[in-house]
Amino acid sequence: MTSATEPPSPDTIAHFPPETIAAFLAFCAGDWLSLRSCFSLEEAAEASREAEADGVSWHSSERGDLSVTYLAPEQSGEPGGLEITPPGSGRHRLLFRPDGGFQGSAPDGATSSGRWQLWPDGSLELTSERAGTSVRERIWFTKANLRLRSSVEHHPDGRPGRASFSSEIRRVSRPAG
Repeated sequence: MTSATEPPSPDTIAHFPPETIAAFLAFCAGDWLSLRSCFSLEEAAEASREAEADGVSWHSSERGDLSVTYLAPEQSGEPGGLEITPPGSGRHRLLFRPDGGFQGSAPDGATSSGRWQLWPDGSLELTSERAGTSVRERIWFTKANLRLRSSVEHHPDGRPGRASFSSEIRRVSRPAG
């Protein structure tokens, strides 16, 4: 899965929301304007317990461009993958398997693996674990050019760690004319 191909445009995908993992991945391809809010749930709980919310940075928001490339499968029957370039960091790769598993790689050489599930409502849920910390992310489209993502991290003892919510708008060019 080393080559990137031109993904089908959202207009050419027969069903919205996408009904297969391959269609969902292809639908993710594009350039996105992303607004992401991140929360440190541990620090938020501490701040409310101590009533010292001032000066505690338990929340941050960032805006940036996100580029997503669909990676065509090398073999028939495989769903393909995504290459994601978030704001301020290198490219991440996710390669999906038809058995519900995925492999991820980060620019720093770190790898991850997990499970994916495409729900009947058209949302994709990714679950992964590293060093006992689990992360659950859900990605869904409300419209063809509006994608939402949420993630929650849990420590090995079940305590929540970090959470994030992203709203992403697909950048589209106006037709010439």
